[in-house]
Amino acid sequence: MSRLSEIQKHLFGAGLFVAAMALVPLFVSERYILGEVIVFMLWASVATQWNVLTGHAGVFSLGQMLFFGIGAYAVGMAANYFDISPWVSMPVGAVLAAVAAFFIGIACLRLGSAYVALLTFAIVFMVSTLIITDANCFTLKGGFCQPLFGGGNGFSGFEDFGFRKLLKGNWIFGNYFVVLASLSISLVASIVVIHGRLGLAFRALHDSALYAASRGLNRTRFRVTAFVITAFFTGLAGAVHATHFRFAGPSLFEMPTLVFILAMVIVGGLRSTWGPIFGAMAMMLLVEVAKGMGDVRNTVVGVVLVLFVLLLPKGIAGGTVGAIRALHQKLRGPKEKQSQAHPTVVQTESAH
Repeated sequence: MSRLSEIQKHLFGAGLFVAAMALVPLFVSERYILGEVIVFMLWASVATQWNVLTGHAGVFSLGQMLFFGIGAYAVGMAANYFDISPWVSMPVGAVLAAVAAFFIGIACLRLGSAYVALLTFAIVFMVSTLIITDANCFTLKGGFCQPLFGGGNGFSGFEDFGFRKLLKGNWIFGNYFVVLASLSISLVASIVVIHGRLGLAFRALHDSALYAASRGLNRTRFRVTAFVITAFFTGLAGAVHATHFRFAGPSLFEMPTLVFILAMVIVGGLRSTWGPIFGAMAMMLLVEVAKGMGDVRNTVVGVVLVLFVLLLPKGIAGGTVGAIRALHQKLRGPKEKQSQAHPTVVQTESAH
């Protein structure tokens, strides 16, 4: 039997992970805990795609929450203005996020990493400011004037996945499996990209951009491709988030949210496959522990981020792999010494 390829190993691991997550509702029935696991899966989806973009494609973008917001607003606006079901608007939101990423990528990704980060952050800040400060009356909602993009309040109270009618009090179980499905799709897509031909091109460009270009690899084209792919799945996560919480508003663009997701990527480990999942778990546990600290919670997240950058730059995934390799080499050491000493004994005996 031939050995499994790298991509097959990771896909098998993804299958085990999804199966384990699918079993959680069988053992946990408390709504609060299931709600926290749902939030973990939503943020893990975003962190996974951000890791593909920054860790593997080498695009240091701070605009991922814009694509997340586009997916969320697509659901909120479609429900508010046209009474369209989220099942229709969710994929539309993902496509709109990908289209926006294409045009932003064409404009930004020819520049250096620092300028890409600044420009993408500026675009997010500009969009957020325009939404919050928009006071023009677009329509009347419940006797009150509502701006086109909902203003500072955004959109809320629209239709969700529909499980409240189907499952009544157990609606959260239906939502749980929809969110798990979106995470599964995002995770499988990231594995295919990282360990497929695109990932090979990313590694070649990372190791030697000049040599890769001489072999016909167009750096800008591959970066734009990664930008669009990750934006699609980030937008899908945003659409699922909006549908689950029945809310889409400018708070999605806030700096603490961006830093929180970025911390998941850094803490888990950049340029890894499973790092964002580990990072999301770690940061969700940290936030849960620090829940009673109020605004200090954001400071704790920042401190943890700085500590990992300085002390464990490869994150949980990189540190774990390094520790396993070191242990393996340590265990192999005595065996190698014994194997090297054995031929000497044989030679001595033959001489006599």
